[in-house]
Amino acid sequence: MNLVIVESPAKAKTISNFLGKDYDVVASYGHIRDLPKSKFGIEVENDFNPQYIIPVKSRKTVNQLKKLSKKAKDIILATDEDREGEAIAYHLIQALDLKEDNDKRIKRIAFHEITKPAIEEALKNPRLLNIDLVNAQQARRILDRLVGYKLSPFLWKKIFRGLSAGRVQSPALRLIVEREKERESFKEEKYYTIIVSLSKLKDKKTKPLIIEANLYKINDQLIAAPGIKSKKEVIKIQKDLKNANAQVQEIKERNVQRHPSPPFTTSTLQQAAWQILRFSAKKTMYLAQALYEGKDLGKGPEGLITYMRTDSTNISPLALKTAYSFLEQNLGKEYTLDNPRIFKKRSRLSQEAHEAIRCTNPFHTPDKIKKYLSKDELSLYTLIWARFLASQMPSAILERTTVSFESQANNNTYYFKNNYYHLVFDGFFRLYEYSKPINLQAKPDLSLKEELKIMKIQDKEHLTLPPPRFNDASLVKTLENFGIGRPSTYAPIISVLEQRGYVSRDNNKSFEPTEIGILVNKVLTEHFPNIVDYQFTSKIEEKLDEIAEGKLNWSQTIKEFYDPFSDNLEKKYETVSKDKLAPIVETKEKCPQCGNKLVIKLGRFGKFLACSNWPECKYTQSLNNESLMKCPQCKTGDIVKKRSKKGRMFFACSSWPKCEFASSSKPTGELCPQCNKALIETKTKTKCSNRDCDYERLKEKNSSESK
Repeated sequence: MNLVIVESPAKAKTISNFLGKDYDVVASYGHIRDLPKSKFGIEVENDFNPQYIIPVKSRKTVNQLKKLSKKAKDIILATDEDREGEAIAYHLIQALDLKEDNDKRIKRIAFHEITKPAIEEALKNPRLLNIDLVNAQQARRILDRLVGYKLSPFLWKKIFRGLSAGRVQSPALRLIVEREKERESFKEEKYYTIIVSLSKLKDKKTKPLIIEANLYKINDQLIAAPGIKSKKEVIKIQKDLKNANAQVQEIKERNVQRHPSPPFTTSTLQQAAWQILRFSAKKTMYLAQALYEGKDLGKGPEGLITYMRTDSTNISPLALKTAYSFLEQNLGKEYTLDNPRIFKKRSRLSQEAHEAIRCTNPFHTPDKIKKYLSKDELSLYTLIWARFLASQMPSAILERTTVSFESQANNNTYYFKNNYYHLVFDGFFRLYEYSKPINLQAKPDLSLKEELKIMKIQDKEHLTLPPPRFNDASLVKTLENFGIGRPSTYAPIISVLEQRGYVSRDNNKSFEPTEIGILVNKVLTEHFPNIVDYQFTSKIEEKLDEIAEGKLNWSQTIKEFYDPFSDNLEKKYETVSKDKLAPIVETKEKCPQCGNKLVIKLGRFGKFLACSNWPECKYTQSLNNESLMKCPQCKTGDIVKKRSKKGRMFFACSSWPKCEFASSSKPTGELCPQCNKALIETKTKTKCSNRDCDYERLKEKNSSESK
């Protein structure tokens, strides 16, 4: 029996579907060794030697794997092809008491899609464990532990317990906070655009042809972006153009091409999934993992997409050939290319991320397999399937007609224009409709020097907008542009910021820094500038890449980072005052429970009132602006928003958990007419928070819905 070890049960099930009875495919359930949670776990004075342990949750799995490995003819490590997968393979060898050099049974195989041909090819070509990739993962893990375990206690001591700092999350937080500062300092300005409606003078039709055009130039002066600043000037222009005519000055026609984008990388998939499907980075990766590990299409599970953590746009020759066959058979020769379209590689490394994210079999069209997938899985699969095939289709061709007009009025010449687009050849739009322009319109029937009547002059008032908050797509794109993080870390970075309560999502689901997030960023920026410096963080990532390439020593790289970091940290413990970072502010109010003065403190959920006689008196009152009502249970606290350890928002009493009132649904501010408990809102109704009470009422539909 040959033993094949992978990370997850789903992956094991898919691979076992392709192999015969001679193979036993089992899961390690991720990492089976890690740094301990209860202590630092790194021997700094001994070249940063890590003290790995087998966590309690993994001990049963390790014991089972040991038994199986003793009986196995060959031990095949089939973990993912990136650094993390290589590290899991390494730790399996160590935990199972195997040594690669001495045990010829050990074989490492790698593949970037879980299909029968890919698995069979990998088994024919096993390789040795890549210790450079292992060292790169180990260096990243140790660096993150050094920052987290050394810097977080500083925040606890100088602000309050429960805070954390991270090597990669902190620069991401800085991006969000600095964007918020830009928004707060932004001063909006009014500006105006002018659109005229033109009609043919000789048009005798019942409905004359109406053509709209935008004013873009007056005399020889182009209107500067974003538009006209003076309302007085707008009134003058309207007065000049009233009852005026315009003449067709130029009709310019030319074909323009729209080229397909490369197949997805992790970053571009997360961006497109947010922009098109409104999926968060975390949700996108969860769904992609399921599609990669395999779905049962009626004849057993098979992987539907290639490995989803990659920064390469490369496509294998076999996949290109299969894509060509699909396009020729299903769309016709005109939708194929004479030669494959090759995209420039983004990845610096040759050892990992060999391919872009693509479907494993183009003939598994979304329509054919939709019954086997959830709604969200199908949406993401369709996006990946269409983007890959589109990348090997001809460019779309649009005919762009630009019509320019001029009008002589009151000794001034006003110039207008409009663009009209007509689809000549849909090309890759045929499959990737997400890129198809929505403003296609037929060009008007006009001739040069033709006179038209200005029928209407419309001025539109606008306000300049502040820079938008980051969302999943724009934050991931910015992190990638700065070189912060790697494909495997984009989604976890966002999750950590949310879980720590450093950011929340606004009504557009964009990231807004919390009061605590702003304070933590301020402390790190002022006292540990390297930790939040974009270029410094990017250089660390580059060094990790060089470790993976075998060009740098991992422990020496860590030492170069740690020594100055440790020295600075030691100084800051002595020089930074807690009173300056999170001062306690006295108020004139008295504690309603003991009569001592109330003070304003800062906690995990923002500022709150507390008794100065704490901990003897534990009275607190939230100063959260989103306080909804007095707590119906204890009658003294306020109902406020809180965040769980997993980052989920819920509503609870400001004295929670002392007062046990908590609800995942938003309280309305009303009390139940039957039992006097809080009423809460769901999507369709208002109901009592008391599970023993059956009071509820349906929400009234708004006028637009009722119509």
